[in-house]
Amino acid sequence: MTKKIYIVALTTLLLWPGFAKADITVAMIAPLTGKYAVMGEQIQRGARQAVAALNAAGGIHGQKLVLREFDDACDPKQAVAAANDIASAGIKFVIGHYCSGSAIPASKVYMDENILLISPAATNPQLTDEGKDVIFRICGRDDTQGAIVGQYIVSHMKGKKIAIAEDQSAYGRGLADEVQKTLHKAGLHETLYEVYTPSERDYSPLVTKLKQAGIDVLFIGGYHTETGLIARQLKEQGAKIQIMGGDSLVTEELWSIAGPAAEGILMTFGPDLRNRPEAKDIVATMRKSGFEPEGYTLNSFAAVQALASALQTAGKPEPSAVAAALRANKVSTLLGPVQFDAKGDVVGPTYVLYRWHDGHYIEAGE
Repeated sequence: MTKKIYIVALTTLLLWPGFAKADITVAMIAPLTGKYAVMGEQIQRGARQAVAALNAAGGIHGQKLVLREFDDACDPKQAVAAANDIASAGIKFVIGHYCSGSAIPASKVYMDENILLISPAATNPQLTDEGKDVIFRICGRDDTQGAIVGQYIVSHMKGKKIAIAEDQSAYGRGLADEVQKTLHKAGLHETLYEVYTPSERDYSPLVTKLKQAGIDVLFIGGYHTETGLIARQLKEQGAKIQIMGGDSLVTEELWSIAGPAAEGILMTFGPDLRNRPEAKDIVATMRKSGFEPEGYTLNSFAAVQALASALQTAGKPEPSAVAAALRANKVSTLLGPVQFDAKGDVVGPTYVLYRWHDGHYIEAGE
């Protein structure tokens, strides 16, 4: 090795304190238990696959990424406790939180402890609106998603009786309120606005109320478990109501719960990353292992890619430097080149309308 090359190599290594022995630990946090565990598995699998791929390619400046997994169960208290465990362990980078109701309170810990978060799935605007420099998300926001749903209803369902039902969660209520705002702005008002309690098994009072009001279209601000039950119970009572929902329905478990009652349900979600050429090999690998990378799986993969790209650019594993690199540069991911704005949101996120058919979600078109 020449003197010049030796100096360059040594300089690169010295950018990383403890380079001879320190790997870069990244926390993955999601609902690994509880009724939303299927969504947590999407985030878990995506993060695992991305870390494995990055390490196989040499890591970050020769350092390996080490993934430590935490369970928030989509419970705010457990999420805060897990965030404190992450801080106590000295971990400075986090991929995760599926539920906005977990991400928002946990983000207070991350901000206080200077820990960088990239969420693949938490869509409530409050997460980044109230966040500081270290809070990011690689998905869209509910004020964008809700406006798209509302505009679709206005354009395609005028003259129909509309109902909105929400589960009182940060995600469900937030998305439902955005849909309602869009309807009202266009001069369209819902016939019913109902609140339901998640985790119940019997939604017959809600179903009866919807039938008696002659509702044609029901937007549900809530998660796939309850949406599936409501859909099934509507069908059992002979109600023909068009159900619409948001990105929380992107799991085939919805069909497992609702059965044929899920046929025709409409939902919004980002473009299906499984169809992108960049994802072909990753999708094939995951399918070979017996896992279908639906929903937020590849968003989680992309979140790790974004973090790795910023770590590479920053030259040191320090959250503020990595955050600055995320905001200053476009990062290459499965979503394509991604740019974050000053708040930590992705610039120009898009949503697509999907329809459930025969156990799968497909693009609905116009």
